[in-house]
Amino acid sequence: MRHSSTRISAAAFRRVGSLRGWVEMAAGLALVALLTEWVHWAFSAPSGLRFTAGGIYVAIATVVLWAWPASRQGLGWANRVTLLRAALIAIVAGVVVYPEFIQRHAEGIAALSLLALALDGIDGWVARRTGSSSAFGARFDMELDAFFIVVLCMALIALDKVGAWILLIGLARYAFLVAGVYSPWLNRSLPESYFRKTVCVWQVSTLMVCLLPFVEPSWATAFTLVAAALLVLSFGRDIVWLWRRRPVGDIEL
Repeated sequence: MRHSSTRISAAAFRRVGSLRGWVEMAAGLALVALLTEWVHWAFSAPSGLRFTAGGIYVAIATVVLWAWPASRQGLGWANRVTLLRAALIAIVAGVVVYPEFIQRHAEGIAALSLLALALDGIDGWVARRTGSSSAFGARFDMELDAFFIVVLCMALIALDKVGAWILLIGLARYAFLVAGVYSPWLNRSLPESYFRKTVCVWQVSTLMVCLLPFVEPSWATAFTLVAAALLVLSFGRDIVWLWRRRPVGDIEL
């Protein structure tokens, strides 16, 4: 009986966690809806933004719920800040398919992106202050960063400021994950790196600056080439570190 009651309690605990997760994701969707309506009212955005921004947020929320740990009851304050950032990024991503709107309101899109970038520093601070750091939160934050970079790259392509090659910056993270499927030694956990974090912020900052109307395509290309070079250096450092520690038989270098 004791084992049976334990299993029932564990199952109930997982259901509570899942329910709270759904509630928090729904709150995020409501925020996206409010932000979208404000953009419509203030800037006469295309009506399709409701579907693009909402659809992108739903996709993000679905991935978060799929990865939701069984032991987690709620997001916690740090992850709620990250969820707020996801809502802002969903709006930015939603307008990417409307190049003319971006051209008219590039400063506003850059400002929204800057707010999302600022929140990227706040969620880590909140996690440390509240003692709520977790592997789930770190992964949520990292994958959202990677998606945000892809969105900004697509925005620059939509504005005809750079060529499609810039997607190499946005897709680098995903190429690394695919490579890990064929070379499992790439899946080893990496140590904390200030350089890696700085390069990530540099990527986002560079892409946001290039959105601004006064940045000519030639300058945007130059800036993003520098960003791409730093990204290659960052990935190169990590790959070398992983290569030197890859397992060879039962011996690890």
